[in-house]
Amino acid sequence: MIAAPVRDRIQAALTRGGELAASRRRPPLFPRRRGRAEADAGRKVNLAAAILALSVLADSGAEHYRGSFRNRAMYAPLGVAGLTLAASLMGIADRRPRRHPARDGVYAAAAVAGLTGLGFHAYNVLKRPGRLSWHNLFYGAPIGAPIALLLAGLLGRTGEKVRDGAPRYLGLSMERLLGLVSAVGLFGTVGEAGLLHFRGAFQNPAMVLPVSAPPVAAALLGHASAVEDAETGRLARAWLRLTAALGFMGVGFHLYGVVRQMGGWRNWRQNLLNGPPLPAPPSFTGLAIAGLAALELLPEGRDD
Repeated sequence: MIAAPVRDRIQAALTRGGELAASRRRPPLFPRRRGRAEADAGRKVNLAAAILALSVLADSGAEHYRGSFRNRAMYAPLGVAGLTLAASLMGIADRRPRRHPARDGVYAAAAVAGLTGLGFHAYNVLKRPGRLSWHNLFYGAPIGAPIALLLAGLLGRTGEKVRDGAPRYLGLSMERLLGLVSAVGLFGTVGEAGLLHFRGAFQNPAMVLPVSAPPVAAALLGHASAVEDAETGRLARAWLRLTAALGFMGVGFHLYGVVRQMGGWRNWRQNLLNGPPLPAPPSFTGLAIAGLAALELLPEGRDD
């Protein structure tokens, strides 16, 4: 039997030795800062950014082709949207709970390109006779296209920060900021859809859907992101799922609108350019997916 004082000294020495070894131990090269839920939410935001980037790539390609690429800057959104799509697909496949500097850089470039494109499109509208008029808003360069690229960049960067466990920004947690960005983006997309459907005189009753359901989803998402309210979060989740479905339904309606043009698919080269834009409705789906990812991370949404 070892005497109690000797035993206590040995135990204390072993404890100090373990603490010293722990202090000298190297930190892991890639520490896991946050849990799997944050990584999964980041991948969903990557999916949302991929949908928006694909929408911009297809829409800008068609519109700028119709404009014969008169300005060399019209090639820029296609290249940036293509890179954003590739980076987002990489993020979807990446299950690691940390951000990637290459994706972060591409998303930053997308945000800058979208903001620059917004300036070009606004100039195109304002330089026309009559300047800011309904006719120029209807038939000038579409304001919503560069905003979609801007949103892809903003959502992508926010999703990367969520994945990486970034601190609060602008007084908000990153998941609440993600929800508010998604809500504002939905309101902007509703405005663009409302403008173009107003130009079409809402001749099909279904044209009311993208200006009725998504605003409700955006308002509920914004409220749930700003205020801890579990009931509002549940309602927002249901309306966002409906909005995501409307994005896919909108492609079908626009496809029907293209077929109704003179010549139908036999004249597809002209009808795809002059008919309702097929890549536009999925923007609702992308923003709704980002909103759902934000709701999953909010404290009142984790217990659902």
